[in-house]
Amino acid sequence: SCRTRKTLERYQRCCYTPQDPNVANGEAQSWYQEMSKLKVKFESLQRSQRHLLGEDLGPLSVKELQQLERQLESALSQARQRKTQLMMDKMEELRKKERHLGEINKQLKDQLEAEGAALRALQGSWCSDNAAVSSNPFHLQPSHFHGTDDGPALHIGYQQFVPPEAGENSLMLNWVP
Repeated sequence: SCRTRKTLERYQRCCYTPQDPNVANGEAQSWYQEMSKLKVKFESLQRSQRHLLGEDLGPLSVKELQQLERQLESALSQARQRKTQLMMDKMEELRKKERHLGEINKQLKDQLEAEGAALRALQGSWCSDNAAVSSNPFHLQPSHFHGTDDGPALHIGYQQFVPPEAGENSLMLNWVP
């Protein structure tokens, strides 16, 4: 500020410029007055702070108390407005996040339904294949079944079979006596 700059200029003139004793005495008086003003201002600010905190209200008149009350109500209103604005901003942010998560949820649901439909189609084709095989006079056993009886069993399973000329996966039927 301008006041601070002037004070610094006087300080520099006093410290770096040789002066006669009369000028130095005048500068010292000026510094003392400046310090006294700042001390009074500091004490006034401390008193105001105590009043705003509800302390040391005894010496205040009714008019001063009413003014203090208006200041506090104004400060309270501004604090409430700011708090409301922050809460509204947070709610909007949460709404955006909710919409985004809803979109992700819908995408995952659609993907799950598509995979379920593909699985049902695959199971349907397997069921029709099993119906064609069931006309076979042999009794079919699943490949993971390891019976404990010693009777013959037909194991059907999908296994890696690489004939020398083919190179593709084949369905194998194994007859186990």
